Amino acid sequence: MTHEREKKDRPAQRFHGRVGDSGRPCMEPGCESPGEFRAPPPEGVSQRDQPAAYRWFCLDHVRAFNARYNFFAGMSVDEISAAQRPYAGWERETRAFATGGADRPPPWADFSDPLDAIGARFRARAAADRKDGRPLSEGDRRALKVLGLGTDVDRRALRERYASLVRQYHPDRNGGDRSFEKKLQDVIAAYQQLKGAAAFA
Repeated sequence: MTHEREKKDRPAQRFHGRVGDSGRPCMEPGCESPGEFRAPPPEGVSQRDQPAAYRWFCLDHVRAFNARYNFFAGMSVDEISAAQRPYAGWERETRAFATGGADRPPPWADFSDPLDAIGARFRARAAADRKDGRPLSEGDRRALKVLGLGTDVDRRALRERYASLVRQYHPDRNGGDRSFEKKLQDVIAAYQQLKGAAAFA
């Protein structure tokens, strides 16, 4: 019971940003408490050419500092307006998540890929694009593979290939043999996919 009362009477020791046992006194004039909380340096003190010149306060005085702190102090009207824009800080270039199913290639010129694990991936992707720039979906690419056609085939060659494969796999052309029925269905489905694709519009 006594231990619980002592624990309850003791002030809480966990505060965000607290640096215990720092040995620094509070920098508020006249305060003798330890300076356990860090605050930004005074205005005009540059942190670029020297270690950060932080100020250190006790809990009460860092709370008072935070209450009167003004982020926009010393800024011009234009600087304040720029900092308050909804997209402020988002103008810098960031890494895209993906482009066309593959991540962007690494931007650094000295990247080493001795097994060509990454380079081959992007070359394969580039080789699969049409020369006329028309888009091909993954479904379109699978359909072209079923028909045994390349990515740059035109609509006329597509129809000719379809007609040729239908004749090849149709049971009437194989004496009623239905063993090619699955292939015939795949060919028909692939042609239906490509017939309405943007690349063959």
